[in-house]
Amino acid sequence: METKVVVIDHKSMDEEILQEAGNIIKNGGLVAFPTETVYGLGGDGLKEDVAEKIYRAKGRPSDNPLILHIAELSALEVLAVDIPELAYRLAEKFWPGPLTMILKKSSIVPYAVTGGLDTVAIRMPSDEIAREIIKESGTYIAAPSANSSSRPSPTKAEHVIEDLFGKIDMIVDGGDSDIGLESSIIDLSGEVPMILRPGFITKEDFEEIVAKVEYDKAVLAKKMQESIVAKAPGMKYRHYAPKGQITIVEGKEAKVANTINAFVKEAEQKGVRVAVLCAEETKENYQCKHIYSLGSLKQEKEMGAHLFATLRSFDKDGMEVIYSESFEQTKLAKAIMNRLRKAAGYQTITCE
Repeated sequence: METKVVVIDHKSMDEEILQEAGNIIKNGGLVAFPTETVYGLGGDGLKEDVAEKIYRAKGRPSDNPLILHIAELSALEVLAVDIPELAYRLAEKFWPGPLTMILKKSSIVPYAVTGGLDTVAIRMPSDEIAREIIKESGTYIAAPSANSSSRPSPTKAEHVIEDLFGKIDMIVDGGDSDIGLESSIIDLSGEVPMILRPGFITKEDFEEIVAKVEYDKAVLAKKMQESIVAKAPGMKYRHYAPKGQITIVEGKEAKVANTINAFVKEAEQKGVRVAVLCAEETKENYQCKHIYSLGSLKQEKEMGAHLFATLRSFDKDGMEVIYSESFEQTKLAKAIMNRLRKAAGYQTITCE
């Protein structure tokens, strides 16, 4: 398949590009486009065969639900039923933005999109290019992240090109994603609101709207969750992984540094290409040829935005083994560590 790559500017959006992208989706094709979280791989969310195309392009298991992207609040009542009043309050506070809500699906939503479940994931992105493409398509767009399954999510068009060129119809290059972490997902289909995937919108943010909200057990798990029924993307299977094996080392700063330095020395003596992932404040703690800073602990949004690009850079630089600090001290810790643990396949060492 020939993939067309086009560049668009958020400040002066080219109507022809938006219309072409919308028409491709309208006619059953696939378009990768920017959102404020990560790049999405979009197709008509009301067509079963298009959902199957998305799964094939990504190499993604079909029991991993897709998120439907909308441009207007009125779409909620088309795609969902028995909508709780809380959904509207959350929408008023966080939409457009990096929030996905799980609701009971309407009959119009095919099971191929929901992973066979009676619930549907819905989000209204704040990125104007994304919303314009949704409007131009005349439908609701099913859009998982635009990467090959298990690879780090794409925050630049070049990441999409690496993974999906030749597999989809168009890639719309709108520059770097602002947030760089996928949306927070909250399940409103049960009695207690449940966070299924942490993101830029935190538990504390939700608690400003609702008194009681909990994390799903899968979010707090310390091992792979392949036996569960996934109500949202990213709850099972390995995700975000570079080719090299990541090991997370957690504990007090000095002990973490000593432990990582010992592993690095051993690996380098064997001729292994080894790297350390750390914060800007702790770089000097490490004795390694290849040190990657995720950013300053004082700039946690930037840390989150850099995570996936940094994971991809390990592959570009041929890193075979990576040792990473834990970043539990940041406000976005749940979101960052959720992705990092999955990238590591939950391989963790705790320093006593």
